[in-house]
Amino acid sequence: MKIYTKTGDDGNTSLFGGERVKKNNLRIEAYGSIDELNASLGLVIANKASKETSEILEFLQNTLFRIGAELATPENVKSNAIIEISSEEIEKLEKLIDKFDSNLPELKHFILPGGSISSSFLHFSRTICRRAERKIVELIVIEKINNNILIFINRLSDLLFILARYENFVSSTPEKEWKSRG
Repeated sequence: MKIYTKTGDDGNTSLFGGERVKKNNLRIEAYGSIDELNASLGLVIANKASKETSEILEFLQNTLFRIGAELATPENVKSNAIIEISSEEIEKLEKLIDKFDSNLPELKHFILPGGSISSSFLHFSRTICRRAERKIVELIVIEKINNNILIFINRLSDLLFILARYENFVSSTPEKEWKSRG
């Protein structure tokens, strides 16, 4: 099977269900940002994140594939292949945030993104997550989508922040405080 189909050479692509849209369609932008986020999590894993963080990131990568599929599916298309994001996945993120945050030093100031390699990549992933969230908010204005996706992505950016702090903590890499006056 060839990887190229030539069907996108005119700047169009297909949504799940077959509808053809421009590649700059907001729905494509939203799930494209999710795809970019997913790839960035792979970078974190590849750059020696802790075992505990890597296991969580693999769960997140699988969940992000589901979110991408859900975003690629217009409301009028129904399929048993699409497993919608539910409140249970959101609760799992909240529990992970609470678990990891409870083991970290109290945050009393803003910190600069960076530190260890895995922490730096997690901070970068967090910014991609925030962009994906903005695209999803734009999409919600014009199309009906599962609101749990937006909530999940919002919690995910918080989890990525906490995991970035955790990676610095377990590697004994100090966090750098933001100084408002250079």
